[in-house]
This record gives sequence, structure tokens and C-alpha cells, in this order.
Amino acid sequence: MNDTNSSVSLGGKRILVTGGAGFLGSHLCERLLSEGNEVICMDNYFTGSKRNIMHLMSSPSFELLRHDVTFPIYLEIDEIYNLACPASPIHYQHDPVQTTKTSVHGAINMLGLAKRTGAKIFQASTSEVYGDPKVHPQTENYWGHVNPIGFRSCYDEGKRCAETLFFDYRRQHNLRIKVGRIFNTYGPRMHPNDGRVVSNFIVQALTGQPITIYGEGEQTRSFCYCLDLIDAFVRIMNTDDSFTGPVNIGNPDEFTIRQLAEKVIAMTNSSSKLEFKELPSDDPTQRRPDISLARKELGWEPTIKLEQGLAKTIEYFDGVLSAESKPTTHTAPGN
Repeated sequence: MNDTNSSVSLGGKRILVTGGAGFLGSHLCERLLSEGNEVICMDNYFTGSKRNIMHLMSSPSFELLRHDVTFPIYLEIDEIYNLACPASPIHYQHDPVQTTKTSVHGAINMLGLAKRTGAKIFQASTSEVYGDPKVHPQTENYWGHVNPIGFRSCYDEGKRCAETLFFDYRRQHNLRIKVGRIFNTYGPRMHPNDGRVVSNFIVQALTGQPITIYGEGEQTRSFCYCLDLIDAFVRIMNTDDSFTGPVNIGNPDEFTIRQLAEKVIAMTNSSSKLEFKELPSDDPTQRRPDISLARKELGWEPTIKLEQGLAKTIEYFDGVLSAESKPTTHTAPGN
């Protein structure tokens, strides 16, 4: 064991994951533990859930902290993955001021922690920094087309400001930063009511509800399976300190929303029909990453095709919905 870091077991690192009980955070905690690291999972459970990380609780290398990233915390760590922030419109628009605080104050607090401990720090940014893009596909040097005062701005501009802070801390304090811009991601442990298109469509199809499509369904998205994305996170952190990003992380295969809906209906053998509604404000019409930089610097590209990932995600939601529908001692007849 390294004497300079005697608190870390098995030669691994002590790693803080903020938002660690969330959809992506829980998969990241799982991956980091599997590599022999100590993991401190921090979450305030606004959108995360203990259910996502219960299977990790028996590990002596896993620690769970209930804490809001907008407040400072003092820990001794080697790396930080800053994932804390509601990421779906239905959640981040519920309390837009808190969403902005989570991105901005959260970044300040985590960067301060990294500065004090000398830790390497990763920021989970987003393709939303590109707004409704005028360039397609989006490359990292595109500055974006963002409405600063719209309903989505709390998330879009919060993440843009977080990136600014990361690069200013790099220039001013020589911090070891990494920034990844996440494009549409899906998979098991998504919140069933998060309003995101994949979870929406699967839940609607499995329950026989109409599949809700906004606009004509011709807007495009690119869907990356969660484990592919987590692999990119780890690869980014393992690059040389001279590589900071930002780097696009996503699947360059592009589908219209209508194509996704039809695929989900077919894969679930659902009787659901398509239902068209008015397009929300500032909803991007096109979203597809150029991942040339990720291929070059990380040797990474997605390996799981949409059909494979959807099959795993449908199986997960089918299990969740089945569990929710089982009678309990409170709901069973006669109780």
C-alpha cells in the first residue's frame, strides 16, 4: 500500500461521485468499485434513489453520504466526478433556481475541494450547451445557440457557467480538470417519470398508453447506452493531464423521435398509438455529436446498438412496473 495514501485500499483511489445515487452516478459507482477503488457516493436524493445503489452497500469500499452539493464539504479524495444536477426537463424546471445553483455553486464547491486536495476533477456537462444548434453535427469548438432566458435556461446556462468555472480554475489555479459533454443517454435505472423520451416511450408502451410525440416527431436525437457512456467517463479521467476536453460523449447514430417511438412499440409488442402534441419551447430540432475527438484522444466509441440497449432498458422498466403493480399489505384485498 502506498504510504502517502494509506487510507485507500488495494492500491486504488479514493473517489467522490456527486449525484452518485442517480441514473448515471450509480452505474459509475459500480464501475469504479469493480476496479478496486474506494467510492464515496454523495447525493441529496432530489432525483437519485437509494434503490439504485443498495446492491453496493455491502461493499467495504463504498460509502454513502446524504449531502447537497450546493453546500461545501470537506473530504480527503484523489478524484471527483461531479454528476450532481437534475438532467431531465421535468425535474430541472421544477425548481429552476435550485437547478442553476446546483450547477454553479456545486461546481464552485467541488472545484474548491479539488484545489485543496489536489484531486483530479471531472465535470459532467451536456450537449445542451449547444442549445438549438446551427451546426450539425456538433463539434466541441461550436459555441452554441442558446436562449439565456427561456424555460430550459436554468440547465443550459448553468452547465455553460460550470464549464467556464472549470476552465478558469484550470488557468488560475492549474487544476487538473476534465469536461465531458453528454448527449442523450438511456438505460436501466432511469427514473420512470423523468420526462425523457426513452423512459417516456417505454413506460407508455408497456402500460398501453398513447405514445406522446411533440411536434411532428421529425426532430432527431442520438441515443447512447449508459455503460458506453460510463466507459468514456473513466477513459477521460485516465488521460494525460494536458487533455482537459471538453469532449463530446454520445452515439453518432441519429434517429427521429418518431422512429424511436415506432421501434419501442415494436419491441414491446404494444398496442399503443402515437399521439402528437405541441412542440415545447426551445426544444432542439437536431442533436448528434461529432465524436472524432473522443475517438482520437480516448480510443472510444459506443459499442452497444440501440436495439440492444433498448432491450435491456425495456426489461428493467418491465420489472419496475411489475413490482409496483404487485399487491402489498396495504393494498391487497382484505387489508
